[in-house]
Amino acid sequence: MLLVLALAALPAITPSGLAVAPLRRRGITIRLRGGLGLTSPCQPVVCRLAGKPFQLLRNRVAFFAVACLVRRSGQTFPLFSALMSQLFHIHPENPQLRLINEAVKIIQQGGVVVYPTDSCYALGCHLGDKKAMDRIIAIRQLDLRHHFTLACRDLSEIGTYARVDNIQYRLLKATTPGAYTFILQASKEVPRRTLHPKRNTIGLRVPNHPVALALLEALGEPMLSCTLMLPGEDIPPTDPFEIRGQLQHVVDLVIDGGYCGTDPTTVVDLTDTAPVLVREGAGDLAPFGF
Repeated sequence: MLLVLALAALPAITPSGLAVAPLRRRGITIRLRGGLGLTSPCQPVVCRLAGKPFQLLRNRVAFFAVACLVRRSGQTFPLFSALMSQLFHIHPENPQLRLINEAVKIIQQGGVVVYPTDSCYALGCHLGDKKAMDRIIAIRQLDLRHHFTLACRDLSEIGTYARVDNIQYRLLKATTPGAYTFILQASKEVPRRTLHPKRNTIGLRVPNHPVALALLEALGEPMLSCTLMLPGEDIPPTDPFEIRGQLQHVVDLVIDGGYCGTDPTTVVDLTDTAPVLVREGAGDLAPFGF
């Protein structure tokens, strides 16, 4: 569960200033020490309370705090963890195995990573880690109807995590790896919490990017993923240094694989008798006859 507090009463604070703003919501007093700066509208501030993420949302507010505490029933809890993301510079054509393995360790230990793909940068985490998934939901401000994607290393892995018939298989074989996400009926291998709540479907893709494929090969299983599209923005960020500057307190790792594109994947629903175009993106529509 995300605890969402409206900070409409909070006075404007500059990054260099020091302010204390007590707010009471359901018996909780929040004190912000540090700075809050004005940036893009509705940018989320993702915090951690008792080991769980929650957001502070305020129009045109970004996070520059040096300390943030929650006081309840006479006890003080740290609201923000001392998270500072790492930045790995990984060659986009010849990924360094040592750095790939270090990135995989971060994923396996519950980390949220930003990584390059053949369409644009994406957020990823371990498929079995609910807390990491909740952090991605908080960063993206997603609702329950969002289709998460399993980034797979090859076509056979798609067949493990989705129900694929012969017609679907031929379409997948002709278009993977590539900048496509396919909506398919999930198999029992997929955690229920990642599925669409009404359709029991999941997105799946095989990215055509050396860094992403190296990560998935070293991980040995799919990675739960979604496009890095920040709330209030129309296009995904492409500069890894800019991404780290925006998300350094809410993700564990940013992988610099060079500039990526701004078009997300083409999304095709294969659950019906004929393919249905859900979103036009970087993938060519010709193989599907659209």
